[in-house]
Amino acid sequence: MRHGFTTMQALALSLALAFLVLPVVAVFLQVSPAAMLSQLGGDAATQAIVVSLRTNVIADIVIVVVGTPAAWLLARHRSFPGRRVLVTLLELPLVLPPAVAGIALLVTFGRNGLLGGQLDALGVTIPFTEVAVVMAIIFVAGPFYLRQAITTFESIDPRLVQAAATLGAGPWRTFRKVVLPLAMGGLAGGWALAFARGLGEFGATLIFAGSLPGVTQTLPLAIYSEMNRDLDTALAIGGLLIVVAALVLLAVKMIPSWNPTPSSPPPSARRSATSPSTSR
Repeated sequence: MRHGFTTMQALALSLALAFLVLPVVAVFLQVSPAAMLSQLGGDAATQAIVVSLRTNVIADIVIVVVGTPAAWLLARHRSFPGRRVLVTLLELPLVLPPAVAGIALLVTFGRNGLLGGQLDALGVTIPFTEVAVVMAIIFVAGPFYLRQAITTFESIDPRLVQAAATLGAGPWRTFRKVVLPLAMGGLAGGWALAFARGLGEFGATLIFAGSLPGVTQTLPLAIYSEMNRDLDTALAIGGLLIVVAALVLLAVKMIPSWNPTPSSPPPSARRSATSPSTSR
């Protein structure tokens, strides 16, 4: 009986591997490494790479700068009325279909949208511009970072924060010298997930920003555009995204080893928590 159950488990694992891994392998079997590099040097791929990197870097900066203090606030105050509803609303884009995210952004910031009149009066046009690409990435990828950051901050031993405050450290110094060193591994993991999600964004970007080569056409949009014109280019771009995704996933799996336990904070956090400095 035990042998039969083990055989069934092995069969299930084999089927899962075949279904999930074979399509990935097939991409690289269809185009050689030399041809892939050659195709990635073409205009369509090069422009898409530049647009994707530029928009993702800008979006990730906004996500980290805004999301980090927001997550720390929500992690510190865990019992205020409506917190669960607020966190659910912030995480809602995680489960929204990308097309819904795109049309939601369009009816909010488009010319005839909720804020379209005010933006038009200021001479600001967002849809079908690079700004729209950045906003689409922030909308769909930001919650990945925010969720990870909240969880990371909640795992920090509150006694360390209280000790720093007791010894005279102000909120900013406590956050910078105690909290951030403890949370850095988790925050880095959240950023990696947000970057990977933003790099692979398709639906929201297509609806809200369009697919204008050199302006709003990101790597996933370039794959869609090249499918009927140059399959090799589409495969090359797909292979590039697979490699990037694999590297990000590998980095995320390695990041927990960087996370200090609450009983063993990094040296900078220990020094700050015991420092008599009254700097605020």
